[in-house]
Amino acid sequence: VQLVESGGGLVEPGGSLRLSCAASGFTFSSYSMSWYRQAPGKERAMVAVIISGGGSTNYADSVKGRFTISRDNAKNTVYLQMNSLKPEDTAVYYCHVYTNWHYWGQGTQVTVSS
Repeated sequence: VQLVESGGGLVEPGGSLRLSCAASGFTFSSYSMSWYRQAPGKERAMVAVIISGGGSTNYADSVKGRFTISRDNAKNTVYLQMNSLKPEDTAVYYCHVYTNWHYWGQGTQVTVSS
């Protein structure tokens, strides 16, 4: 299993970023996919999850209404559209899947600062 995130960077408060996670090594369409984040000095926490068919999603309260998770099963890719970014969204963002084990990507840094 391999998960490769991209799309992080530096953005001003109120800005937007779109993260992507390219997955391989498993039947992507059969599994729920998640995004987590870890800020300095804090534990890793779930941000958003999307079920295998893409019809159901769930979000952390702190990002509801601002972030949108989506997936393209034809491209084996999951996305996280982040709008109205705040400084407290600054973190390393990780893609995650649980098959018979927890798998994580290498993470992508998102920094929200003026």
